[in-house]
Amino acid sequence: MLDWLLAPLDPSRVHDVGFHLSWHARMMVVAWGFLVPIGVLSARYFKILPNQKWPEEVDNRTWWNIHRSCQYTAAALTVVAIVTIRLAPEITWSEGVHHLLGWTVVTFTVLQVGGGLLRGTKGGPGHPGPDRTLRGDHYDMTPRRIAFEVMHKMAGYAVLLVSVVAITSGMWQANAPRWMPLAMVLWWSCLALAAFWLQRRGMCVDTYQALWGPDPVHPGNRRDRLIGLGVRRRGEASGREH
Repeated sequence: MLDWLLAPLDPSRVHDVGFHLSWHARMMVVAWGFLVPIGVLSARYFKILPNQKWPEEVDNRTWWNIHRSCQYTAAALTVVAIVTIRLAPEITWSEGVHHLLGWTVVTFTVLQVGGGLLRGTKGGPGHPGPDRTLRGDHYDMTPRRIAFEVMHKMAGYAVLLVSVVAITSGMWQANAPRWMPLAMVLWWSCLALAAFWLQRRGMCVDTYQALWGPDPVHPGNRRDRLIGLGVRRRGEASGREH
């Protein structure tokens, strides 16, 4: 069994990727196989923690700190991984599906980081705007904020799926040992089961409610449509889609 696990996926090819390719692969797997999914799960399911005394305690930033740390670290690793592969003295398979998927991931990374910087002001209680009122793009749910949330969530889930295919194709192209894809499949299965369980528990709560509570005095709570698949407000039986 050990010999089978250590053997390459394709016995007719040699698993010999060299220094640059091996470190490129390691950094991209850490970034997109581990950090990004953890960041996505934290943003989707932990805006209100199980032991949090909500709505007395709002705007718990544990999820935000995890999400931001994971995604920014993943973006930095992606940049280093791209530089590493470009420095490789000899690349024999720089074209093809994996090449296209990799640059798709990089493009989405730039768009996500850039879009995050353009999300607008926060506003609301505790974060007054420049005019010292509660006004803010997020608090008022302005068209700018709505557009950001729609695009950020859609692009985030899309690039996560693309990265799964990119990692899988990269392992095949590098003719990785069998234990590597098996380990990734096990990890992704655990993530999928965790997401299913957290969704069933109603942990995918509207960001606005998590930040400012359920009071309809806050303008975002008076919107009929929530942004995101399966997102719910506390007290509602099921999620509503944008």
